[in-house]
Amino acid sequence: MQDFARTGAAVGATTATLEKTRILGSYFRTLGDDDLRRAAIFMSGRAFGPSQRRTLGLGWRAINRVVGSISTRSEEELSRIFRKHSDLGDWAGEALEGRTQNEDASLEEIAATLEAIRSAKGAAKAVPLEAILSRLHPEAARFLIKIIAGEMRIGLSEGLVEAAIAEAFDVPIAQVKRVHLITGDIGETAVRCKNKQFESTKVTPFQPFRFMLASPVESPQEAFDRMGAGKVWTEEKYDGVRCQLHHVDGRVEMFSRDLKETTAAFPELAEAALRLPHGVMFDGEVLAHRNGRVLRFFELQHRLGRKVVDEELRREVPVALVIFDLLWVNNRAVLDEPLQERRRLLESLELEHPFLLARVEEATSPDDLDRIFAETRERGNEGLMVKDPNSQYTPGRRGLAWLKLKRPLATLDVVVTAVEWGHGKRKGVLSDYTFAVLDTTTGKLVNVGKAYTGLTDAEIATMTEKFLHMQVRDVGYGYAVRPEVVLEVAFDSIQRSERHASGFALRFPRIVRIRDDKPVGETDTLERVEQLYDRYFGEKAEVPLSEVAET
Repeated sequence: MQDFARTGAAVGATTATLEKTRILGSYFRTLGDDDLRRAAIFMSGRAFGPSQRRTLGLGWRAINRVVGSISTRSEEELSRIFRKHSDLGDWAGEALEGRTQNEDASLEEIAATLEAIRSAKGAAKAVPLEAILSRLHPEAARFLIKIIAGEMRIGLSEGLVEAAIAEAFDVPIAQVKRVHLITGDIGETAVRCKNKQFESTKVTPFQPFRFMLASPVESPQEAFDRMGAGKVWTEEKYDGVRCQLHHVDGRVEMFSRDLKETTAAFPELAEAALRLPHGVMFDGEVLAHRNGRVLRFFELQHRLGRKVVDEELRREVPVALVIFDLLWVNNRAVLDEPLQERRRLLESLELEHPFLLARVEEATSPDDLDRIFAETRERGNEGLMVKDPNSQYTPGRRGLAWLKLKRPLATLDVVVTAVEWGHGKRKGVLSDYTFAVLDTTTGKLVNVGKAYTGLTDAEIATMTEKFLHMQVRDVGYGYAVRPEVVLEVAFDSIQRSERHASGFALRFPRIVRIRDDKPVGETDTLERVEQLYDRYFGEKAEVPLSEVAET
């Protein structure tokens, strides 16, 4: 583990991409297959590979108690160290200096400890963690906690891990990416590339692989310019959960965008898939609906994360799967077929409810696309997908074959009520801002969201100094501040929320500008938020399924 930690520290100490790749590639070459698999997964900031479908279930409180117990430091001192780093692993490393046995452990032991944590229940999860941390050298402990937290924060993206695999084993980077896209697991990818196992790497049922991604564009003209086509297909961008459904020989499994299994959350879809006469893999979006009308994402959230969905919840929040792509059918992968051929095969399956096909419209000019976009936003959908009908399905790739056209639903002028320390490259600055609108019935400010994108590094540095002089209460990870700073924020949608006293939360908010020209008394109101919600997302705005998709 100390070799792993030394490598991670060296990667984090350089900003040069090629040097990061060289350092990690050299380390990978020293490892046998089993440790290579573990190291590649760990360097990606994961405790387990996606194909293992496992989660630790260990929270911040448990980690804090274990580190506090071993270090014997006070809560005040631990909080001071955390504010210094704003990183769980770096915090643990410093807190444990001089307090452990400074021993090493193999990656096999680390993996066994992670499995012991995963399989333990409740408070017992802390036992294996305390046993290993009390032994480890603080630098090794630092990286173990980074793995547990799911964030390495050493400037190492998964793409750089792929590049290091290519460097280590003299494999073209395109080949590494192809293997990774199909396996969906960086550890398995590393081992297959080391052993040059390329021919056996194929799309396999119940081994989820990455979804094809879309690149954002700001306007219909940009979409046509970037795609370079005289004709494009459009699909409405639905407010649901991306889903990959696999069905073969009486077995059904569904997977989310991050390749976690979600079958238990949607039992009626699994039951319906069992009745399909074909072996298939679908790419689609799970939508909640009631009485034939699409519900908002807020309703669907009641389903997510459930191990058991009872009959009452099935009645309250029924679901449908809107399918927009076919990936595999009757023992044949069709990813390399053109989209229009995949669509023809999909239509030939003659699917029935709760399976629906995404409605496809054709646009031959930016004006066509602008009209279709306006119509889909009026129906309450969050945007438009623009696709090349001749494109192949490229898992995990964000190219120009699929584009997403989204515009902010609206902007609101809001006031900052709390600020938090940033992470990674924004460590040491206050970059995350909780904001509120005015509830005119009570005269109080009520929070409606938190934004952390949109400002430049220079603006964030300036605002950090300003907020430090405006703090009214230290909340550990940041401060409550005097409500004096007004921001204009854009957002894509609004949902009901129990987290905020306002009862609403803006989805995907980003800061447009700092409104130094606007006093707090002129910020937007809760009434304005409610009006926007009722227009686009309330019950009156629910979209009939017949208008969203067709069988």
